[in-house]
Amino acid sequence: MGNKSPIFEKVTPSLLEAMPYEFVGKDINVCIETEEFTCLCPWTGLPDFTYIVINYIPGKTVVELKSLKMYLQSYRMVGIVHESVVNNVLNDLVNALKPKQMSIDIEFGIRGGITTTVSAEYIQK
Repeated sequence: MGNKSPIFEKVTPSLLEAMPYEFVGKDINVCIETEEFTCLCPWTGLPDFTYIVINYIPGKTVVELKSLKMYLQSYRMVGIVHESVVNNVLNDLVNALKPKQMSIDIEFGIRGGITTTVSAEYIQK
């Protein structure tokens, strides 16, 4: 599933807003955590509840948190597999922020006795 898939028509990366990072050149870690993310199982239509941890070292910008919340909410009614969620969120945030480094860990809640954690990482070249 690439970004051309119909499921991504509902996801709205244009909601992401970047703000200037006031201390460009000073490396810090920004850690954002939320349990307020859901998407749908593409086969059953049942909701997947998650816990997301986003860590990044800003380049010249940081994410405006309300815009991130709205972006994450755009997944609410999207049927999407776990691996596609983490890669899509990472790609959209990297494109919007151009960080030096970013990692995303998403723990998908238990279903059928299985909990899944999917991680992805970006390091600026």
